[in-house]
Amino acid sequence: MKRFQGLRQKISTQGLPCDIWLIMVVVSLAGLGWVMVSSASIGLLDNSYHYAQQHGLFLLIAVSACLLMLCIPLEVWRQNAGLILLVSIALLILVLIIGQEVNGSKRWIALPGPLPSLQVSEFAKIGLIFYMAAFMSRFAYELRRRPFSMWRPLAVLAAPAGLLFLAPDFGGMVVFTVCVIGMLMMAGASLTLLIGSGSLLATGAVMMVALEPYRLARWTSFLDPWADQFATGYQLTQALIAFGRGHVTGTGLGNSVQKLHYLPEAHTDFIFAVVAEELGMVGAITVVLLFTLLIGRAMWIGRRAELSGHLFGAYVSYGISFIIAAQAFINMAVSSGLLPTKGLTLPLISYGGSSLLVTGVMIGLLLRTDAETRHYPKRSPTPYRSRREPRLSSSR
Repeated sequence: MKRFQGLRQKISTQGLPCDIWLIMVVVSLAGLGWVMVSSASIGLLDNSYHYAQQHGLFLLIAVSACLLMLCIPLEVWRQNAGLILLVSIALLILVLIIGQEVNGSKRWIALPGPLPSLQVSEFAKIGLIFYMAAFMSRFAYELRRRPFSMWRPLAVLAAPAGLLFLAPDFGGMVVFTVCVIGMLMMAGASLTLLIGSGSLLATGAVMMVALEPYRLARWTSFLDPWADQFATGYQLTQALIAFGRGHVTGTGLGNSVQKLHYLPEAHTDFIFAVVAEELGMVGAITVVLLFTLLIGRAMWIGRRAELSGHLFGAYVSYGISFIIAAQAFINMAVSSGLLPTKGLTLPLISYGGSSLLVTGVMIGLLLRTDAETRHYPKRSPTPYRSRREPRLSSSR
């Protein structure tokens, strides 16, 4: 029995080079996304396979980025976290100056030639996660013992969040805020101060909605989309029609009617509505369960890394978990009428080069964290120990 347990422990720590469940769920979501983008984009252009071909190319680039991140030690990113954040902030400033304005928002930088536009806010997520993970891994003890030390990461958050507000990109602001608050919670920061900070941020969000006419119009149309279904409530009503047509098993792959120029952004922001129409409630629940498994595995990788003393990798994993969870929840909630309309893609499923590339980078970071935890299972001393406390001598 002991021999079997030892063999089982050896296989669990060294036999598998990576988290197989994470790879399986990512491949499932990416494959489903490619199929649904191909289906949702039929009829949008003269070349019916344009978006399918482009999405396939984006997937190859994302896989390459994932493999690249898997080969780079996390220590490289920890040492350059501040520089990466500064570059991210510089890009957010640059997009306000020379950015492409689409639907009243400057989020993209047009690249020369046939290259697609670059959505800067997607890459800023990586810089924010790196910096916050480096800070929390360095000041883990202070965050747990000195409650007001959490004001520093919140002050850093104000810079990218303020630039996203000027874009404007309200959905991106929410995702960034959820990421930092979640990482602070996992780092052991004061729950009372986190709740207070969250309340203040929520109050500010309500004020921003009330003071901006287009945001107020979105909110009022969200409460009763059928009151003005051909203007402010058009997107939501068409999405709800798609959900209604899907029933339990759906109309069948490729048989969506709403994607035929009725539902705007059917292959990007509202692709979940097309999934619900063609694959029905079964397909929609499957997507939700796949994202739940993805987020759960990411959190588990972070927890294992934290217990092993790999704090930077742990907080990177937590940050990625909250980013994916917030973005997936907001996108699906918007499509189903639970939240007002936001311009956020569904990770791994929606069409978009920047989103797929950044998601591939995140998956690579998760796999790298898992690999380092498996191959270097213990570090000492624990970073939670105060510098003033003497080390405890260990005897075997």
